[in-house]
Amino acid sequence: MTPTWQIFLYIIYMAVSIGLTVFLARTLQRNGAVFLRDVFNDKPELADALNQLLVVGFYLLNMGYACTIMRGYYTDNAVEGVALLVEKLGTLLISLGVVHFGNLYLFHRIRRKAKPNVLPLPVMPQVKIEHAA
Repeated sequence: MTPTWQIFLYIIYMAVSIGLTVFLARTLQRNGAVFLRDVFNDKPELADALNQLLVVGFYLLNMGYACTIMRGYYTDNAVEGVALLVEKLGTLLISLGVVHFGNLYLFHRIRRKAKPNVLPLPVMPQVKIEHAA
């Protein structure tokens, strides 16, 4: 039978992992919308739909990973249990950071592809220089 303290650690882990995922997803959704509206300024519905799809993917990936790394490891005492909790939360934070930067890179690529760097048009000379013969 699992000790009560270990169940308490699982509850803490799930609360923290859900809270972090929701916070980051909302932040990405709110700030990512600015980039996507800039890219798809003529199609705001497309920008909103793509933003929502990215958020859903973020939730699925991170919550699935959080559940996967949560699988039970039984420890003999509470100190080992807290150490395991900290290790799992650290692993989750690293994965959230990687996915977050992956999303930022994706936004950058979408924006760069939609708005390529255009060279300025050549400027006509303002002064005509005559050559001495």
